[in-house]
Amino acid sequence: MGLSESIPRAVGEQGETPVVRRGRYRYPPGLRMNLPFYRFHRWFDPQNPILLFEYLRRYGRAAHYRILWNDVVLFNDPADIGEVLIDKAAFFGKDRTQKRMKILLGEGLITSDGETHRRGRRIAAPAFHRRRIEGYAGQIVSIAAEVREQWQAGVEFDIAAEMMRLALQVVARTLFDTEVTPEIHAINDEVNVIMDLYYFLVALPRAELLLNSPLPKMRQFRAAKKRLDEVVDGMIRSRLAEAGSRSGSADHGDLLSMLVAARDDEAGGSGHRLTSEELRDQVLTLFLAGFETVANALSWTWLLLGQNPDAQARLHAEIDAVLGGRLPTLEDMPRLEYTAMVLSESMRMYPPAWAMGREVLEDVSIGPYRLRKGTMVFFSQYIVQRDPRWFPEPERFRPERFTPYAKAGRPRFAYFPFGGGGRQCIGESFAWMEATLTLVTLAQRWRVELVEGQKIELQPKITLRPKNGVMVRMVGRD
Repeated sequence: MGLSESIPRAVGEQGETPVVRRGRYRYPPGLRMNLPFYRFHRWFDPQNPILLFEYLRRYGRAAHYRILWNDVVLFNDPADIGEVLIDKAAFFGKDRTQKRMKILLGEGLITSDGETHRRGRRIAAPAFHRRRIEGYAGQIVSIAAEVREQWQAGVEFDIAAEMMRLALQVVARTLFDTEVTPEIHAINDEVNVIMDLYYFLVALPRAELLLNSPLPKMRQFRAAKKRLDEVVDGMIRSRLAEAGSRSGSADHGDLLSMLVAARDDEAGGSGHRLTSEELRDQVLTLFLAGFETVANALSWTWLLLGQNPDAQARLHAEIDAVLGGRLPTLEDMPRLEYTAMVLSESMRMYPPAWAMGREVLEDVSIGPYRLRKGTMVFFSQYIVQRDPRWFPEPERFRPERFTPYAKAGRPRFAYFPFGGGGRQCIGESFAWMEATLTLVTLAQRWRVELVEGQKIELQPKITLRPKNGVMVRMVGRD
């Protein structure tokens, strides 16, 4: 999957960038009609906005369109993205799509804004301190080693579903200090129900006002959300009771314990602790981010390794040379250089976080454009990270793009799988550690082969999933 071969190189890559003047505002070129009027075009699919973003690449640096009365701009140039995320971040807030996610995630780190986000990030930061997350390395390797022992040579199975199962075990251990209990399964099941309703909740006008309506999908959402809150609230109450007990330990070594004990002691923080509601919002956010993101990154990586046997052979050679048959440890990660390049290239081609958005809070200039308050801006990692200016032959899997020399030759936001600026993913280092140690542990024992004849499709929801999974066979390396 990738940019259509029929799309020419971007307009305006040389010379002046075209703009469309609308009064005192300057917008990039784009669609002439309101977006809903294009509903019969092949690239119009509300279930897959990537098709629209691919089409809009023909306009070059940026593209403009309207959804009803709303102006929308898609930025494709790293310099413009840097202005939005860093240089002029104060002019932008969360976009309306992400605000809709508050229906599920409340005021978690993904959805909150302003001081609420800054305070939540300060409180959560110690839970992701390097020393803290390093303690999880052994648990991750142990879980992956157990999973690889359960695989059987030549048996066909869906590696995407298997990576979800493995990641669920990791998040249960690191977030809740427990095994995959019925409660953990319940959280996963209800999150999946809500994920299946994601586009309905995003697309439905005034969804926030219709939560209590008799619409069947709204009833389905309310039931799933109620069950989800009950399970998470119960786990939090149990941990709070233990923390308040003289004989109980306030810190079990898991992320939930850390959040329960955390205080905001910065100026103005007044030693604030998270309330039960705030804890629930952060737990749901960390569950979704820590579970979905890594599982999908690994799923796409297995697909690409199966499609590129030379890269897979080089990965195995590095694993054998570095580990010599023993299980990996955290100390091995700096020496697993090609492994890091494989994961980086996988997240270039199939970034789990595939798009980001912001809303203009007050009139602002970005590059040659002048945007009015209320304009929605988007940028897609999936699109930008396949730009041939920065990644020649972008449809090819080439881990060598991520040597130190190659990385130094690209602008900052040519590659941003974890976002950037003040809202950059707080769990980035944890995700890298989990993905690396899991991949190495599994690949040390097994070589992947893809089942012939399957069709791989994108499913861009909150994260980028393989729509129908990825069917594989594993071949033992013993």
